[in-house]
Amino acid sequence: MQAGNAIYETIADLPPVLPVFPLTGALLLPRTQLPLNIFEPRYIAMFDAALAGNRLIGMIQPELSGNDTQSEGGALARVGCVGRITSFQETGDGRYLVTLQGVARFAVVREIEAVTSYRQVECDFAPFAADLSSGEGEEDVDRAALLDTLRAYLDANDLEADWKSVSEAETEILVNALCMMCPYGAQEKQALLEAPDLKTRADTLIAITEIDLARSQGGEGGTTLQ
Repeated sequence: MQAGNAIYETIADLPPVLPVFPLTGALLLPRTQLPLNIFEPRYIAMFDAALAGNRLIGMIQPELSGNDTQSEGGALARVGCVGRITSFQETGDGRYLVTLQGVARFAVVREIEAVTSYRQVECDFAPFAADLSSGEGEEDVDRAALLDTLRAYLDANDLEADWKSVSEAETEILVNALCMMCPYGAQEKQALLEAPDLKTRADTLIAITEIDLARSQGGEGGTTLQ
């Protein structure tokens, strides 16, 4: 796949060690874009190093603990997604406004002992090699069911969509964009990230949304994926 000016043909083109940005509720998927506002000194340093090198950053969530809370300094989730910095802007007050384009997911092998202020992990891209192929698995997605669920969600929340753009979007782009825009929690976002293929990701999004709609109609708040 191509991200900016870089082309990643196989997982051998990706580094075995990545700096990671642990961020609760953040979801990056292949061929999607994630805007970030970077202001903490350690992450400014991380992006400086990435800009001077291969421009790759691993986005990952802190691991969800038993009491449904996450600690940024604690254990990491088992799967993240590497993104390439495709644009950045210096704000003049010490911050970066950055856009990452998703390249491929990775499994965390182990966190390495790093002398840097930011965290780094050894990663394994092999389980997600198909992420580098655009449109992989699109033909297996029940697009009609996905759109029906989207309509039901929008109607229940008095929201509108640009249906012309939705109808013209490629299936992979549609599924991944809806996953990234969905207002669900960290646990749901991680389930969408870890879905083994595009069909499973779409089915998972449909199931989460149907649960949310059912609870909303029944007067119960919150969405929790079991």
